[in-house]
Amino acid sequence: MPKYRSIFDAPPEVISRYYRRKWTRKYWPPVETATRRYSRVTLTLQERKKNKVLRATLETFKREAARANSNGNECIQTLMNMGLFYLLAENDIQAVKIDALTHPDEWKRKLSLRMILLTIYEWDMGKVAGKDLKSLLSRSSVPRELQNELFESLRTLKKAQRRAAKILHEPRNSVIAHRDADALAQVETIESLNAKEVFGAAEDFYASSDRFMHAFAQVLLQAGSFQGLVAFMLNKEKA
Repeated sequence: MPKYRSIFDAPPEVISRYYRRKWTRKYWPPVETATRRYSRVTLTLQERKKNKVLRATLETFKREAARANSNGNECIQTLMNMGLFYLLAENDIQAVKIDALTHPDEWKRKLSLRMILLTIYEWDMGKVAGKDLKSLLSRSSVPRELQNELFESLRTLKKAQRRAAKILHEPRNSVIAHRDADALAQVETIESLNAKEVFGAAEDFYASSDRFMHAFAQVLLQAGSFQGLVAFMLNKEKA
């Protein structure tokens, strides 16, 4: 690499690159801090309504799940448990999302990212739905096309979760669910956490969950209707 007695002896492109780097080192940190502070206020205001709706929905499902557990209808019990399971994960992610993006303390941003990562990684609707869901839906007279859409949406959601798990496997095993015995490796893994990558996995997960929630709502309405409840009761008596 050629040496110059002065930066002004260098070619124009070298001079331009030098001053861009100098400007970035001097001015970017305060610009980034100001941008993050502004985003934190903006996001907090934007997410306030969603947070309120999520909390209200969670309380509703909690109440209805408890009621379902006492009425003896296994189909409604399973469906309410599925809905509550999904809402718990969404509330967990929502609770730390703004901190993961905008908290002034970098360590807290990284910690929030790790919590999002773990929530997505460990999410498994399959174990909540159980092996008898198809039979329970049939006993509640849920139409075959609705059942097919629900199970297809579950497969799509599982694929998204597996893609996320593949991306997040190493940091999850090193600094979240387990702790690497090599403390230096832990620090390096934490510091290298990529917010864009984690949120990319979360967005993919959420995009797939939209289809699931639409199908789930239709199935729940049918199973919880008068027709569905009576059908389940009659089929239960025949069993």
